[in-house]
Amino acid sequence: MFFDIGPLELVAIVVLAVLVFGPDKLPKVIQDTMAFIRKVREFSDSAKEDIRRELGPEFKDFEFEDLNPKTFIKKNLMNDGEDEYGLNELKDLRDSLDLRKEMAEVTDLRKDMREVTDAVNGVEPGAPAAAAGTPDRLTKRDKLDPGEAPPFDSDAT
Repeated sequence: MFFDIGPLELVAIVVLAVLVFGPDKLPKVIQDTMAFIRKVREFSDSAKEDIRRELGPEFKDFEFEDLNPKTFIKKNLMNDGEDEYGLNELKDLRDSLDLRKEMAEVTDLRKDMREVTDAVNGVEPGAPAAAAGTPDRLTKRDKLDPGEAPPFDSDAT
């Protein structure tokens, strides 16, 4: 039914209320409860209106339900239409981020930098990395030279 209460549970609540308050006081208790709920709603509505008034005219369409993260995501990221400003900025941002394209650009830049570095150092294009002046610890070796200490990586320890 409502508030995730089934019909049998609702009957049990009514019977319990009649037993606790009695049939003569029950209508007065229900009236008092409804008056309290109305007062809470009025207070809540007036607080919302005060907040909207304080925020200014640009937030006149502000809904407090939009503060829920799920509602915010649905409204701003999943919305295919345009918002009141003419464009959906978050959707545009999402569409502008293409990770594969960014990674390809970084890879191409690194390759270009390697070619420039090799040209400056006088290394032929396509030469192995050890010839390009990379440190020995970056190249893979099977055994250490006699008397050589094993490599130490301070970041790994």
